[in-house]
Formats: sequence, C-alpha cells, structure tokens
Amino acid sequence: MNALKAYTQNIDWILFAALIPLVGAGLLTMNSFTGDNYFFNRQLLWVFIACGVFFTCSVVDWNFLKRTDVLVSLFLFICVVLLFLFIGGHAVRGSQSWFRFGEIALQPADPAKLIVILILAKYFSRRHIEIAHIRHILVSAFYAFVPFVLVFLQPDFGSSIIIFAIWLGMIIVSGVSKKHLATIFLLGATIFLFLWSFVFEPYQKQRIITFLNPLTDIQGAGYNAYQSAIAVGSGGLWGKGIGYGTQSRLEFLPEFETDFIFAAFAEEWGFAGVLILFSLFGVVIWRIFHHAQLGATNFETLFGLGLVIFIMSHFIIHVGMNIGLLPITGITLPFLSYGGSHLITEFAGLGILMGMRRYARTVHRDDAKNEFVGV
Repeated sequence: MNALKAYTQNIDWILFAALIPLVGAGLLTMNSFTGDNYFFNRQLLWVFIACGVFFTCSVVDWNFLKRTDVLVSLFLFICVVLLFLFIGGHAVRGSQSWFRFGEIALQPADPAKLIVILILAKYFSRRHIEIAHIRHILVSAFYAFVPFVLVFLQPDFGSSIIIFAIWLGMIIVSGVSKKHLATIFLLGATIFLFLWSFVFEPYQKQRIITFLNPLTDIQGAGYNAYQSAIAVGSGGLWGKGIGYGTQSRLEFLPEFETDFIFAAFAEEWGFAGVLILFSLFGVVIWRIFHHAQLGATNFETLFGLGLVIFIMSHFIIHVGMNIGLLPITGITLPFLSYGGSHLITEFAGLGILMGMRRYARTVHRDDAKNEFVGV
C-alpha cells in the first residue's frame, strides 16, 4: 500500500484529469461511427502507449539529466537519427520525415523538440546570471540551429518552426536583455528575407501568400485554409453535433484527423465546445507552470517553462492556421491530432516533469508566484 502511495504521489491528477477529455475529444472527432475507423483504432492504441510512458516516466529519478555528458550524448544521437532520415527515411506528402517499421511510422522530429528543451534548460541553468552576454545567445542558438536545419531540409517546415519557437521562448524566459532581444528579431527578419529569396520553394511561398488572402487560389494552395475557415465558422454556437461535421465527414476538409482537427472539432462542437477545449488547455498550462515554479533548481524550472512553450507553440500555430491567420505548416494540435510520435513525446515530457516533483521545492505560494528565472 505504501509502495502504491509512493508511486502515485508524484502524479498531478488535476493535470492528468485535464488530459483525458482532450485526448477523448480527438478520438471522437476522428471516429467515423460508421464504416472505416482506421485512425480512431490506431490512435486509441497510441493513447494507451502514451499513458504508459507518462506513468513510467513519473517514477524515474531524472537527476541524471543534469549531467552534461548525458545530454550531449542525447543531442548527438538525435542529430544522427535526423541525418539518417535522408538515407532511409520514408516520404509522406513530399516530406522525408518518417522511419517506417511495417505498419508503424515514427517521426524523430518530435522527440528532437523535447531534447532541445532539455539541453537548453541545462545550458541556461548554469549561466542564468550572465545570460545577458551575447555569446550565450549564440551558443544556445547553435544547439537549436543544428536540429532546426536537419528538420527544415526534410522538408518539415512546421517542426522547424516549433524548434525555433522553443529556442526563442527559452531565451526570453532566461532573462535576455532587451537590446539583445531586438537583435534577435532583426536577425530573424534578415534570415527570413534570405530564406524567401534563396531557399523557399515556390509552393512554400505560395502557402504564405495564400494565407494572407486564401480567396486568390481557392482551388489550389488556398483550398485547405478556405475549407478550414468554413468548417470553424459553420459550427456556430453549439456545433452541428458529433459525427455531423459536413466539411470533415464529406472530405471537403483534407486530413482533418491531423492538420485540421481543430476545425473539424469546432464544426461539430461549436463555440461552446471550443471554449471548453481552450479551458482544458489552460488547466494543462497552469499545472505545468505551477510545477516549473517549484523546480528544485533552475534546470527543472527551465524544463517546465520549455514544455509550456512547446505546447503553446503547437496550440497557437495549429489554431491560427485552422482559422486562416497563420500559414498551413502541418503542425499538430497537442493531445488531439492523430499520430503516435507527437503524443508519446508530449506525455513523456509531462511524465518527466512529474518525476521531477519528487525533489521539488516546498515554498510559500506567494513566493513561488513571484519567482522568475534569471532574477
């Protein structure tokens, strides 16, 4: 009995309770109710595996992740795996981002995001006092730049954006100076102009242009964005009902199980359902941030904040592209979109955070509320 109590005391059951309806909403949205239930059945299996990973990670003592040799080894390993994609990767919709093992396909870009969070948390936790120095921005940029380039060249534009967002977000929460932050944005704008002029393929440019005005190419590059906006708007206040979303069920909205699952959900559940969905994500972010504030060291705190940035980046970009405000980049909605790689990565990250609770600080709530990294 004591062993069971020791096992479960690290679990934040409020967090886990918020995850269950999020996962359930995704399963209901991709369930056909009649006919082929391929995505539903496969995702249900991934959910059970992801939950197993979550509970397993929650009982591990993650102090060994503070060792430089461990994190550098993980970083080099994931970079080698990403390199091997160019040799033995499986191409899906023009992106060579997957390893296929029979019926199972794994996307290494997802765990790469988690490893980037870990190595940046390690780097900044040791240098938070002198973080304002420009060299630490450049060194940390290198850790993100290598996987960013390897993922971008697959090409997987969406995952590369998330890696960049993780780096930028962790730079900000680590206490970078306003002057250097302005330099980063200026550098980013310069890089974007370079990519636009010399790197972006015509179809990538067209995606961005048609996001600004999807009506210019409804039958081409703007079709998905246009149909997605229709699906979201047609949901009204209460939605059309589960299983009655015409845009998704009649296949006007392609890939509604992955890239456009928010649009499919909004059509069936309406504005009321979207409010509930946003509230559940709010609970998840609140609980992660709470545990980050109670981290035993800056490493745990920065890891928790990195998870917040990771999940929020996915959430904001996915919703933004589903309502026509951001480009279609193939970014999944955490916990809802079909796919095992991203689901296991998300639950593994949360499980690691739960494992870190065993040596979390016990402080007054007001003290924890007023803590900021790098101050």
